Amino acid sequence: MAKRQDKNDSSQMKAILQHDDQQRSGNDKPEKELSSKENSSQPSCSSSSSGYCPGKDLIDFTSSCSSEPCSTKGVPSSSARSVSPGHVRSRSPEGPDLSVRTQKEEVKSSCCQLDDLKRLPHRLVSLGDLCFSWTHTVLIDVTLFNRERRLVPQEGRDLWHSNFVKMPCSQAVNHGGPSQASRWKQISKQLSALAKKKTVSVNDVATAIIKYNPKYEGRWSFDALETFVKCVPKTENYFDKLFPKIAALALKLPEQIKKAIPLLQRGRSATITLSQVQISCLLANAFFCTFPHRNTSNPNAEYHNYPSINFTSLFGNWSNRKKEKLRAIMHYFKVVTETKLEGLVTFERRYLGDTDMPHWKRSTEKLHKLYVASCGSIESEGTGLLQVDFASSWIGGGVLSSGLVQEEILFLINPELIVSRLFTEKLTDNECLLITGSQQFSCYSGFGDSFEWAGPHEEHLKRDAWARLKRQILAIDALHFKHSSEQYSMMKITRELNKAYCGFKGQVGQEEPDIATGKWGCGAFNGDPQLKAVIQLMAAAKTRRGLAFFTFGDEHLERSLQQMHHLLVTEEVTVGELHRLLEQYCADLYKPEGLHVELFSFITINIKSFRSQL
Repeated sequence: MAKRQDKNDSSQMKAILQHDDQQRSGNDKPEKELSSKENSSQPSCSSSSSGYCPGKDLIDFTSSCSSEPCSTKGVPSSSARSVSPGHVRSRSPEGPDLSVRTQKEEVKSSCCQLDDLKRLPHRLVSLGDLCFSWTHTVLIDVTLFNRERRLVPQEGRDLWHSNFVKMPCSQAVNHGGPSQASRWKQISKQLSALAKKKTVSVNDVATAIIKYNPKYEGRWSFDALETFVKCVPKTENYFDKLFPKIAALALKLPEQIKKAIPLLQRGRSATITLSQVQISCLLANAFFCTFPHRNTSNPNAEYHNYPSINFTSLFGNWSNRKKEKLRAIMHYFKVVTETKLEGLVTFERRYLGDTDMPHWKRSTEKLHKLYVASCGSIESEGTGLLQVDFASSWIGGGVLSSGLVQEEILFLINPELIVSRLFTEKLTDNECLLITGSQQFSCYSGFGDSFEWAGPHEEHLKRDAWARLKRQILAIDALHFKHSSEQYSMMKITRELNKAYCGFKGQVGQEEPDIATGKWGCGAFNGDPQLKAVIQLMAAAKTRRGLAFFTFGDEHLERSLQQMHHLLVTEEVTVGELHRLLEQYCADLYKPEGLHVELFSFITINIKSFRSQL
C-alpha cells in the first residue's frame, strides 16, 4: 500500500511539474508583449493602484477614477468605455482584448464577492471626540473642534530640538551662526515680493529660492520646472499666476503651525493629526525649499535617515516623467489656493516589538475571506478598504525625483501624503505607516514612462467624526531581493509575515475594514507573486480580516490563487500548517537535487501527505 501511495504521489508530482513548465512556457510570450508596451499610455484596466508590470514594482493606476465595478471573475466588459477626462480606454497588457479570449477553465472557488468585504463608511464603530495624548499630537484646537467643528491651529511652543521638525519659521537661535528668525525674515522678504506680483516667472521662483539657500547657487537646477512651464499647452498654462498664490500660502506657516511637530521616529508608535490647510502650508514651503537642514543625504547629516522634503530634485533634470508629476502637483496647489479645505488627516506610525509578533508556527487561525480579480484597482474597486501602498522604507519613494511606479503615483494623485516625508523616519522591519483622511485630487493613466496626469478628480467620500475622508492607506515596504532565490528563506519570509501583520493588525476594540492589496513587492523587488500572496493570506487570517487581491491583468495568478484558496479552505488548513509547509518548501529548494516546482503546486501535492505526518 505504501509503495502504491508513493507511486501515486510521484505521478501526481510529475503531472504538476509538467503543468508548471507549460505555464512558464505559456507565460513567456505575454510577458514579452507587455514589456514592449511599457511606453503605452493605455494599459489594462487591471493595472491600477497596485498594478504589475514585469520588471517594475508598481501599480498601474490606469483609469483610476472609473466608478465602473470590476466583474466578479475579473474579466472586463467587452464594450469599450467612452473616453473622457480621467477615463482612459483600457487594453489588456497581454496583447489581445480580453473579451475575445477562449473560454477560461472552470475554477472551483471559495472566494467571496467584493461586496462581501467590510468597508469604512458603514462598519466602523464611533470614534468619539477628537483628543490628543502623549502619543497623539493634534495640531488643531480639539476643544473648539469637538464643540464647534472649527479648525483652529493649536497654540503651543516652538521647539528647535532633534525630536521635532525644525521649522523654517522657527525663532530659535543657532549657536555659532545666524538665528532662524533672521533666515525666516529673509524667506519672508523673498516670498512676499513674489506674492505681491500678478505674474511670476520660473526665473523669479529660482532667484528667490537661491537667495535664502545661497550655498546651492550653481548646484541646484530649475531646468525641469522651466521646460515644464514652456511645454504645457496654453489652455492649461496658469502657472505664472499660481506661483504668487503658492508663495502667499507658504507665508501663512507661522499662523497655521503654532505647535512643534514631533518626528515619527523608529522604535515607537506615534500619531500626528493635521488639518488639510496646515498640510497645504507645509507643502507650499516644501515647494519653495524653505525647510532647514533638509537639503543633503550625507550620512552625517541630521536628517540623513529621513526622506527629502524640499522640491529641489523635482525642479531639475528635465524628463517627461517630471512633466507629468508637475502637472499633478501644480493642480493640487491650484485647488488648495482656490477652495476652502475642511478636513483633517492622520499619520500613524505603528511599531511592533518582538513580544508583539505572532508565533506563526503555532497559529491556529484558518483563512479568512478572499476576493480575487485580474481586473480592477486598489484605489477604485478598493474604495473604503484598507488600501495597501507597496511602499519604500523611505516613505514616498522617488515621488520628488524620477520614480514613478505604485507608491509614487499614489502620492501624486493624493499629494497630501507627501507631507509624511517631513516627519517620518525610514521604516524598519517591524513598522508601518497608516494614513487616514487624505484627499485624491487627480486622475491618471499609465505607469512609469507611460504615466499621464488625466485631469481633476472629484472627491465623493464622506468624512468620519474627526472630519477625515474615509480613505485609509497603509504603507508597508517589502524586501528588495537582488536575486529572486534570496526570498526562499524562513528568515526573509518571517520578516515579510511580520511586516504585513504589523500593517494588517487593527486597533483593539474597533471593527476594521478589510484589505485591498495585490502583488506586493513583486516587480523590481523580485518577489514571487505566489509566495507574497500566501504571506498576505496568512497575515490577514491572523488579524481576521478579508482580502481583496488584485492581480492586475495576471489571469494565471487569478485562477491559481482561487484554486489555492479553495483547497486551503476546504482542507481547513491553519496558518501554522501553512508556515510549516513554507519551511519544507524552502528546505527542499536547497537540497542537492533541487526543487523545480511553483509554491502553489508544492502545497497542492504535499498538503494531505504533510498533514498526515503531523
